[in-house]
Amino acid sequence: MLTTDFDYHLPPELIASEPLPERSASRMLIVHRDRGVVEHRSFKDLPSFLTPTDLLVLNNTRVVPARFFSNDGTREVLRVEPLSPTLWRCMVKPGKRFRIGHTVEIGDSTGTVREILENGDRVIEWSSPVDENKHGHLALPHYMGREDQPQDRERYQTVFSKAEGAIAAPTAGLHFTPEMLAKLPHSFVTLHVGVGTFQPVKVDKIEEHQMHSERYIVSPETAERVQQAGRVVAVGTTAMRTLETVARDHDGTIVPASGSTDIFIYPGFEFRAVGALLTNFHLPKSTLMMLVSAFAGKDLIMHAYQEAIRERYRFFSYGDCMLIL
Repeated sequence: MLTTDFDYHLPPELIASEPLPERSASRMLIVHRDRGVVEHRSFKDLPSFLTPTDLLVLNNTRVVPARFFSNDGTREVLRVEPLSPTLWRCMVKPGKRFRIGHTVEIGDSTGTVREILENGDRVIEWSSPVDENKHGHLALPHYMGREDQPQDRERYQTVFSKAEGAIAAPTAGLHFTPEMLAKLPHSFVTLHVGVGTFQPVKVDKIEEHQMHSERYIVSPETAERVQQAGRVVAVGTTAMRTLETVARDHDGTIVPASGSTDIFIYPGFEFRAVGALLTNFHLPKSTLMMLVSAFAGKDLIMHAYQEAIRERYRFFSYGDCMLIL
């Protein structure tokens, strides 16, 4: 399969650069896999598509302000992984100003480049911990076309976010309010959404693409509830990837587990854990377009996306959602 097989044209004005005032006011496109048809509904209609034995599984990761600028504003550091409070693995811009031994000042702390990794990431050691609340920014996706604002600190988090460590939000969860979630059977996994969210697929043949690794946790309580559920409804591709990782590694069974996953789901994948998926709309030619195509069939997904464009749905992180049944 080719990366271009998962391309589509999106009018730029349909990209949601700001959230709706009300979280649950989003529209929801329903994709019926059994009948190959779609219908247009509201996110508030979600409970009507669930059965008493369904279990929603959501990702409770919390986004941290991982983007930093030097005091003189000429350099940018994106913390990919904190190896310790004063030792970070980072992506940097511009690379020529981050050679080994080069320094960068953020607030009262001076960072020194100690290592350049094979993929271009830098290992930077800081003279003292950097105050992320004062100097950190949320790494909003580039397609929003704007810098983060104070209101994003709360709005680019799910209402159930708990475990700090993500660079990007698990956006399918952004639609939920505490009141709605309290009425639905649910459980949580944790997958810290990493920089791979921003990485385009650069190869022609999708099988040659290498996913970034992301850390996950499945608790004993969640594992037990998933095993007992009649149908698991993954809220977001991150929850799906977590559950399918554990199922793959344990012969189809969901057990308490933690570790790192670089699972790449594309057409031909055998799903073992998830029976339905709530997800936002994804970028053309992205690994997430390949994931939803694996779950619903590429032709049906492409038809659904064309319907969403025709009906002027809002796309991407702050946009509307799709329920695949």
